[in-house]
Amino acid sequence: MMPFIEWSWFAYKSQWSGCCLDQSSTQSKAPFLPTLKTGQGLEKAMDAGRQSEVTCVDFWCNEFGMRVRIALRELGVPFEYIEEDLRVRKRSELVRRMNPVHRSIPILIHHGRPVCGSVNIVEYIDEVWGEETRLLPGDPADRADARFWADFIDHKVFSTQTKFFTSKGEEKEAAKEELVEHLKRLEEVLGDKCFFSGDEFGFLDVVFIPFSSMFYGYEQHGGIDLEAECPKLTRWEKRCRERESVSEVLPDGKVQYELHKKFYGIE
Repeated sequence: MMPFIEWSWFAYKSQWSGCCLDQSSTQSKAPFLPTLKTGQGLEKAMDAGRQSEVTCVDFWCNEFGMRVRIALRELGVPFEYIEEDLRVRKRSELVRRMNPVHRSIPILIHHGRPVCGSVNIVEYIDEVWGEETRLLPGDPADRADARFWADFIDHKVFSTQTKFFTSKGEEKEAAKEELVEHLKRLEEVLGDKCFFSGDEFGFLDVVFIPFSSMFYGYEQHGGIDLEAECPKLTRWEKRCRERESVSEVLPDGKVQYELHKKFYGIE
C-alpha cells in the first residue's frame, strides 16, 4: 500500500509527465485574489507567499487541498491561490522551502509562516478566523469525536480508495467491499442530521466532502451504487454542493475520475 503523505507521492508517479489536462475545467479559483502558478514566474509566486496575508498553495484536483480552500471560503477569508502543478515531477522551490519535511501540499502561508497538513490547516483556519462561524464543535467531547472521524477518513477511506483503484481481481473486490463498509459507517455517524455537526455545515463536512468528487469514479470503476448503498450520504453530498464554498471548489466528477485514471494507471 502506498504511504499516507498528502499528495506528495502522486508527484513522483510517472503518469504525471504524460497527463494532459484542460485547465479551464478547474474550479479552484480564489475568491478575491488572482491565481499564480509556481512553475511560471517562480519569483512572483514566492513574493506572493511572503507578501499576501493568506496564501494557499495547492493543485486544483487535490482532495486534501480542497478542504483548505472550502474552509477559507466558508469563513470568508480572502486568500492568494498559488497552483503547484503536481504533473511536474519536481516540487517547486516554494514548496520545498515551506514544507521541507514532506514537500507536499496543501500549504497555508499566513504572514509568511507556513502551516502544513490539511486537517491541521482547517483547524488553524477555524482558530484564527472562526469568530462568528466556527467549524469545530464547541464541546470538547464533540471536537474529539470530529477529529477521530477525520482521522478515519484519512487513514481508512483514502487508503481503501487507493487499493480499490489500483488492485485487481479478488483484492479489488475486497477493497470495494471495505470501501462501501467505511462509507456506511460514516453514514451512521451522519444519521438523520443535515450535516455531520447537526444543522450547520462544519469541520467534518469540510474534511469529507472533497472525497465526494470521487463518488462518480466509484460507480464507473466498480459499479458502486451509492444512491442504493448510502442514500443519506448522497443526500448530504447534494446539500453540501448547494453551498457556494463547496461548489466553487469541487471539480466535476467525470473530470476528477478521468484524471485519477491517469494517476492510478487505469485503462
